[in-house]
Amino acid sequence: MTTPDWQKSSYCAQGNSCIHIAADQGSVALTESGDPSGAILRTSPHALAALIRTVKETHDRG
Repeated sequence: MTTPDWQKSSYCAQGNSCIHIAADQGSVALTESGDPSGAILRTSPHALAALIRTVKETHDRG
């Protein structure tokens, strides 16, 4: 298994409350910067896109 090439969210300021994301063998992996070797959530690119779209739509509705 290869080590994921983690990228920090562009919305993250300095600190330990950030989401890191990596593409890994046809899936998307997410982890949090406070414990990057801890829990890793894996999902499909399609499911992550649907989540982001829903969050944006909910945010736009206020």
